[in-house]
Amino acid sequence: MIRRIGTVLVMLQAAVLLSGAAKADVVINEVMASNGFYENGEAYDWIELYNNGKKAVDLSGWYLSDSKKDPLKWSFPEGTKLKGGAFLTVYCTGEAQQSKGKGSTFYTDYKISSSGETIILSDGDGNELSRVKMPAQYGSVSWGLPSGGGDYGFFENPTKGKKNDKTAYAGRTPVPEIITPGGFYSGSVTVTAACADGSTLRYTTDGETPTAKSKVFPAEGLTLKKTTPLRIKAFRDGEVTSETVSATYLIDDEQLTPVVCLISDDKYLFNNKTGMLVKGSGSYPNYAKELEYPVHIEYYNGEGGQEISQNGTMTVSGHSARINAQKSIALYARKAWGPATFAFNPFPTRDYTGYKSLLLRSTNSDYSATRIRDIVASSLAEGQGILYQDHVVIQVYINGRYWGHYNLREKINKYFIAAYEGVTDEEDIDSIDILARTGTDQFLQNGDNTDWLALCDFCKKQDLNDPENLAYVSERLDIDNMFTHAAYEIILGNVDFTNVRVYRVPGGKWRYLLFDVEASWRNLDKTPIEYYIKPLNGKIQGFRHEPLNALLKVPEMKAKFLNRVSELLATVFRWDNVEAKFDEIIAQVEPILPRHIERWKNMKLSNWQKNIKATKYYARVRPKKIPEMLKKAMKLTDSEMEEYFGETLRLLEETNKAPE
Repeated sequence: MIRRIGTVLVMLQAAVLLSGAAKADVVINEVMASNGFYENGEAYDWIELYNNGKKAVDLSGWYLSDSKKDPLKWSFPEGTKLKGGAFLTVYCTGEAQQSKGKGSTFYTDYKISSSGETIILSDGDGNELSRVKMPAQYGSVSWGLPSGGGDYGFFENPTKGKKNDKTAYAGRTPVPEIITPGGFYSGSVTVTAACADGSTLRYTTDGETPTAKSKVFPAEGLTLKKTTPLRIKAFRDGEVTSETVSATYLIDDEQLTPVVCLISDDKYLFNNKTGMLVKGSGSYPNYAKELEYPVHIEYYNGEGGQEISQNGTMTVSGHSARINAQKSIALYARKAWGPATFAFNPFPTRDYTGYKSLLLRSTNSDYSATRIRDIVASSLAEGQGILYQDHVVIQVYINGRYWGHYNLREKINKYFIAAYEGVTDEEDIDSIDILARTGTDQFLQNGDNTDWLALCDFCKKQDLNDPENLAYVSERLDIDNMFTHAAYEIILGNVDFTNVRVYRVPGGKWRYLLFDVEASWRNLDKTPIEYYIKPLNGKIQGFRHEPLNALLKVPEMKAKFLNRVSELLATVFRWDNVEAKFDEIIAQVEPILPRHIERWKNMKLSNWQKNIKATKYYARVRPKKIPEMLKKAMKLTDSEMEEYFGETLRLLEETNKAPE
């Protein structure tokens, strides 16, 4: 019996030793604390574990933390196992709803910091198994253990889920400087650059990131005689290579408008497998995959002055128009690649100091018609109590190649709304609700939709002639703003009526945003009035019509709406006001169209001129038709017509009469 107990004890001790050995095989292998590589629209920081052993290890209840004070911050779920020789990735999201995971991918509810962290791995009993103390991290550079053995350090290439590089470095080569600024030059330009002692500069002139095989940058400078995208990188023994610095030199290029230059690698732009601007070889087009890639961004104002030159990221933007050859491109200021904002303001009606993102809009469905309908119509909302996207007519170059006319726009997101509404607290910005179309879960852009859906249902079911019910709606919805939005859509004749977005800042009311109205001024038909003014129990088509129509059943609200429509018709949509907007923008666009047409060959200048003439006709005549459309849709009496639209119609007969 004693012998048997002794045998059991020996066996238990051996099991403990084996268990301890297995635990020791699991290490924190690689960490990315400033991630700029996007997957499925996200670039979460991550921690990678690796099992050096041959046997699987059960990680159930093990802990991973970035806090020495709270080493048991996050635990692996029951059943988590890491096979021998396998990797496991833990994304640090900071999002409570993604606190677990499965297989080889997990999500913590905390973030890690690029300013320096200590990452701790502990077993289920709280025993510390692995501790990694990281210094301040470089953007998009990982930290980990070299596969050939050695101390933790920085890697030239992140290798999440794969074997690490054999060499890790203690630091990174300082960023070089391009002394000769990018921009517009005549004849030629000799570019000079500088770098830290002991560094070697290497360069490319085709948009590719320089490598150790690229040409050495001449000490006397590099002379360029044609428009060129220049990229330079510094190399020094024993260090991760520097950030890439870039500039575009536009030689003998007539400017005419502000210019945006983009520089990026072929694999991100045109590669058949990974390029975001091409269809690619797969069954699902590359341009529809929401790929986000690094890019260098320059902005030159109308006088040729450089206002920004920084690294960021880019994605293809838009929906159905992505199939067009000239695609819309969204630009983002990302801390992992450069400054966290675009610290300039190109827009004439804004007083903001910077932007988190910008949109290069190719004009989408209007690309071969007028190219200006959306920006003319949107600009008419200035000063009318509704948020809209400002614009700048620009030209774009990609890797030194002329890419044509674009309209630079503000990009719709929480930062865009925060700037307009004066929200500055980061938590409040994160909590801004932004909903598209009907506002259901599939159209939730940011925040929460619960209150909006409840409000719409309330309007559908309750009589707002009851003062308490009306007060309930008034406390939650900016009624004046909604009336303005509906009036604009109806007067413009926007046939793409699903382009409706509502938003709410913390402590504020639901408000509407005017955007994407390029499908306006195409005819004199009643559309979209039948989608806006309809029975409460009518079919929901593209957006929630109930709040507007419930309010129109209240006499004072009906009067307010009709007065607002009449006011806009008599002021904003008077032809002299609208014509001035058209002429201002046409004067900017028309001179650059010949070159744009030569680049894309998707339109003729004569056809563009005809389309402009037709669009102007509808913009001029349609306002006079609106009162009669509303009379039929709302069953207005003759006396109501005179009350709300009599004076306005008499004015429009003079100001908006059809040209002879």
